[in-house]
Amino acid sequence: MAWDDNLRGPALNIAASNDSPLRVVAGPGTGKTYALKRRVARFLEIGVQPENILIVTFTRVAAQDIEKEINELNVPGADRVVKGTLHSLCLSILIEAHVLENINRKPRMLMEYEKRFLLEDLGIYDNDEIAENYYDRRRRLLAFEAAWAREQNQIPGWPTEHSDRTFQNKLNSWLIIHEGLLVGEIISLTLGYLRTNPHCPEMARFTHILVDEYQDLNKAEQHLIDLISTNALLTIVGDEDQSIYEEFRYAHPEGISHFNEEHAQTIDIPLAECRRCPSNIVSMANNLISNNNFREDRELAPYPHINQGEIYLLQWDNLENESSGIADYLSQKINANEIDPGKTLILTPRRQIGYLIRDELRRRNIQAISFFQEEILDGNPKIIEESRAQQSLSLLKIMNSRIDRVAIRCWLGFGSLSLRKIEYHRLIDYCRQNTISINDALELAIDNRITIPRISGLLVRFRELKAIIGRLEIMSVEEIVNELFPTNEEWSVPFRAIIGNIDNTTTLRQITHSIESSIIHPEMPIDVNYVRIMSLHKSKGLTADNVIILGCLAGLLPNPPKEDDSIILQNRHMEEQRRLFYVAITRAKCKLILSSVITLPRGLAHKMRAVVYGTDPIIGTTRASPFLSELGSESPNTQIGEDWIQNI
Repeated sequence: MAWDDNLRGPALNIAASNDSPLRVVAGPGTGKTYALKRRVARFLEIGVQPENILIVTFTRVAAQDIEKEINELNVPGADRVVKGTLHSLCLSILIEAHVLENINRKPRMLMEYEKRFLLEDLGIYDNDEIAENYYDRRRRLLAFEAAWAREQNQIPGWPTEHSDRTFQNKLNSWLIIHEGLLVGEIISLTLGYLRTNPHCPEMARFTHILVDEYQDLNKAEQHLIDLISTNALLTIVGDEDQSIYEEFRYAHPEGISHFNEEHAQTIDIPLAECRRCPSNIVSMANNLISNNNFREDRELAPYPHINQGEIYLLQWDNLENESSGIADYLSQKINANEIDPGKTLILTPRRQIGYLIRDELRRRNIQAISFFQEEILDGNPKIIEESRAQQSLSLLKIMNSRIDRVAIRCWLGFGSLSLRKIEYHRLIDYCRQNTISINDALELAIDNRITIPRISGLLVRFRELKAIIGRLEIMSVEEIVNELFPTNEEWSVPFRAIIGNIDNTTTLRQITHSIESSIIHPEMPIDVNYVRIMSLHKSKGLTADNVIILGCLAGLLPNPPKEDDSIILQNRHMEEQRRLFYVAITRAKCKLILSSVITLPRGLAHKMRAVVYGTDPIIGTTRASPFLSELGSESPNTQIGEDWIQNI
């Protein structure tokens, strides 16, 4: 079909526009993907080479969705349009332009559990010690990955504070020594390459660039887009009300709302009519987000004649009753074919709540799968029994590459309350002074050919590693997998699912790559036949007929701001939390259930950082999320969950 077939209104204007930059502020469910794909269809039909069109998405899920939509256009060349995340584009640039090679870096990505060891090691300084705790270092690492642009008005690329420069120097030294790379620094490294090589082919590669979810880009990523679009038609699409990564990665909502202030001649074509959510959910969403002060004054409009949604606000006595009651409800409706499990999303701010409902559903023979960030690598690395998954993956990486220095560092630290960071610092010091590799130093030390004082704990762990490797290296690939990921261990089940079937051609490299890709860049299945359970952040980009949000409690939604933050930062934190709730409730196409509990065990409440009251030393009293009172008159009264389930 032609690009403008049956196209009208703002979508037609977006597809037809030749303006650049073009800003499309698109609320949830307003058809941004539909408009984008028609715009791409027009480019192709007028003769733009598909290889010169770039569509940037924030997540792989969004990239898959866009790719599916574009390919369904049946326009010649649609399958050759460049589509993907900004990180994947930048990594390909760094590799193809030999940037990593020139700066002595390797494309070996660190996982979250491996960052724990990195940050512990950075806690030991020589003569320029920084007095800060682990969490302060973690926040500084986030700033490093955002190219030090903590604020929207900062220029990304260079640390200006002495403490930041010291941290960066130590961090770079660690990453070079261990031949590792942080996912976040891919952007800053590419930024540096483009800035210093204005004649490089990447600067003129694309003539038409479309950026989805622009509000989720931090300043460094926005600046990179500006560079590669210098000679291109640029289209950005996003929504400040769906900006939920300000604290995680310094992606400020002002990036899109103030875009025109830094980009002259910006043309705006808004998309405001929500075709996804029932009108009462749209009204609730508008009421909720209107409580944010730092936003443009606009509203989401319901699609004309759309039906009312089915909405329930529930409160239960405790988590067990909540998970059991919701599971009973879903079981009854699914067995009666009134609810499709594949069109049901359960969202919760804490994985402990998610695991409870998942297990209750499985007890009722309802297939349910949870998706939480790197959950299969959960566990405290300081306790051997709690970090089996981390240890097995580290061993797999070492088997795949005997010189995986990050994996070896982790292995040496497992089981120690300090992760043996002091001993490891002594080892690194020795290696620097004697120009010897970490592996060689450990090999010589266990053979008593050199002496490195006070690293006995490291040597014990290295001898254990040598013994395990010696046993594994005479095994087949299948035997190695069975040894590292036993079939009788619950923690290994997700790994076995990723690995799949092993045949005579399967290599350890393939298995390692599959596991790393699945964890670092998890696939979020869209067309499924089971109930999906995940965090509110994970639900971004997804929709479902039935959305159930558990854990609507003060302290969880919203979680409390940091006490030492300024009033301004605390207010910004609350507004981001409200935007997160806004995103969650606008996933629903038919039914929405918002659920809370009135009591929590104090130990669990402390672990989840929920707010509890009362004098009982075991059980605390909770309060429902204050966001529930901001939903307006379209929101029904809260029912007692135990009574509600009896009447379903």
